[in-house]
Amino acid sequence: MFPRLAMVCFVTISASWQAAAWDYEGHQAINHLALASLPKNFPSFALTPAARDRIAFLSGEPDRWRNTPDLSLQQNNAPDHYIDLEQLKDYDLNPQNLPVLRYDFVGGLAVFRSGHPDKFPVADPTKDLAHTRNLIGFLPWTITEYTARLKSAFSYLKTYQTAGGTPAEIENAQANIIYLMGVMGHFVGDGSQPLHTTLHFNGWVGANPQHYTTEHSFHSWIDGGYFRATGGLKHSTMFEKIRPAERVGNALLSDGVFRAVIGYLSEQNKLVEPLYQLEKDGKLSGDGEKGLVGRTALEAQLVRAGQMLGDIWLTSWQDASPDTYLERALALQRIRKTGTK
Repeated sequence: MFPRLAMVCFVTISASWQAAAWDYEGHQAINHLALASLPKNFPSFALTPAARDRIAFLSGEPDRWRNTPDLSLQQNNAPDHYIDLEQLKDYDLNPQNLPVLRYDFVGGLAVFRSGHPDKFPVADPTKDLAHTRNLIGFLPWTITEYTARLKSAFSYLKTYQTAGGTPAEIENAQANIIYLMGVMGHFVGDGSQPLHTTLHFNGWVGANPQHYTTEHSFHSWIDGGYFRATGGLKHSTMFEKIRPAERVGNALLSDGVFRAVIGYLSEQNKLVEPLYQLEKDGKLSGDGEKGLVGRTALEAQLVRAGQMLGDIWLTSWQDASPDTYLERALALQRIRKTGTK
């Protein structure tokens, strides 16, 4: 069993999301890695030292939203950080046939549950105050929706820049883009933590023929406890492995980004059992040379997240078309002010 050093006690928030993915340092590293992947012609306002610091800071924002007892925010925020892919089969679903729209998914779950009450016992309401126990998680929709928001922000920025926006409007649009880049980085980072794609998110549950750990401190150990116990993140090693950002394949299709995100999350889910095996073999213990073997696997996950995030940022910028509604509004504004087109 791994040592207790730097383990964080977890607090139960929902049936499937009881810990953050990657500590703040890991999420910051992911956003910095994504920035390092961007081409030199990416909008310069997002690459200044101040913008980079802001984007890195915002990587922790969705976890900071956990600091409130307000149930509305708990319900809205918590399921956005994970998806328990193994549970899809309980609803006759699989990653390939998931609907691209969030509420189509939610509605489908509710209809299926109502038709199979024997398979889905009612949750104890005293243990499900935020009403999240019946949710599998929304991470793929969260990433896809943030991608659309970022694309929209680049669209109206381009329009303000070319169709007569004021310096203040342009500056505000740029600030919005920096905010969206930073916050969405958190969720892409969550997706690279294999324990955010599985019902085995914090110790193995159910049948356990391989005798994997059932310790409820496993998640926090992977998130950052292991890195802290073994000398911290090795940033130079990770930055060496980042390739230049590339467009997301089929991004212009109506479900292109969603399918790419599903593929990304499905690949991370394949690493769940190998992660547990590393722990079982003592390669995530932090003790001696053998206990350091797991660093390579965990650092690779941070790089994978940074790469995916950089690809999404690049795609959102390149695919953003002019905001035609805003173009018309700016044209009317000019007519009112000057009497000319």
